[in-house]
Amino acid sequence: MSRFPTGRLFRTEKGSDLVLTRTFRAPAEDVWASITEPDRTARWFGPWEGDAGPGRTVKVQLLFEEGAPWYDLRIDACEAPRRLAVSSLDESGAWHLELLLSEVDGGTELRFVQHLETEDGIGEIGPGWEYYLDLLVASRDGTTAPSFDDYYPSLKAYFTDLAQ
Repeated sequence: MSRFPTGRLFRTEKGSDLVLTRTFRAPAEDVWASITEPDRTARWFGPWEGDAGPGRTVKVQLLFEEGAPWYDLRIDACEAPRRLAVSSLDESGAWHLELLLSEVDGGTELRFVQHLETEDGIGEIGPGWEYYLDLLVASRDGTTAPSFDDYYPSLKAYFTDLAQ
């Protein structure tokens, strides 16, 4: 199956923002539940455990990564049902993410933003987020989950070119 990239890159004073969007025919509260409730995040990203709240750290399992590892995810902001900001640090560096929900034409638009300190590796990062967001879509509408092979390496050049 051929997948089409939706990501855009915006330069900021602190680096760059990689922005991807998806639109759902559902109220913001329902989409919010899909990105914050552990039983629902398990359907497309992975479950999490811990005492969630701004300034706190939870453990998240990456079900769709090799070995399904657990890692720490800090909740930087949680403004239900509009904004979730999280961050983590791993061997690849720092990850700063925001998920922004807004009501649009009777549905909800999800803007997924990764705040990048550097654009290095965007050719791998972009296809990965496209894949995860399409897993979210599939988990919500009951369609077959996509394969990562449909995203990478075929979308790598698109994202690498954004950084040019």
